[in-house]
Amino acid sequence: MQAIPSKVVLGVGTLLAAVGASLCCIVPITVVLLGVGSAALGMQLMPIRPYLLGLTGVFLGTAFYQVYRPNSQECAPDESCRVPAGQRRQRTIVWVFAIVAVAVAALPYYVNWII
Repeated sequence: MQAIPSKVVLGVGTLLAAVGASLCCIVPITVVLLGVGSAALGMQLMPIRPYLLGLTGVFLGTAFYQVYRPNSQECAPDESCRVPAGQRRQRTIVWVFAIVAVAVAALPYYVNWII
């Protein structure tokens, strides 16, 4: 069985923490859109939102460090070091996760424009 790469775990952890931090706003909107009562259910998660946002920052910081840390391969003088395609894809995925995490975490600030 193949082990799950740490970058995948960090990316998923980042996204889950950001979604968890925004549940105080996503749950009421979802409940209202579904036509179900008790939209304040998500407000119960508001006290732990700062901790979840901090966890999101830790996961994002670790993920960015993992994909942008200097690699040990040496480059020839007067030549640029080529970034492997796999690493480029990982960087793209981390940036997508970061953008989604920031958009979800900032939901309370722009939710009034949506509804």
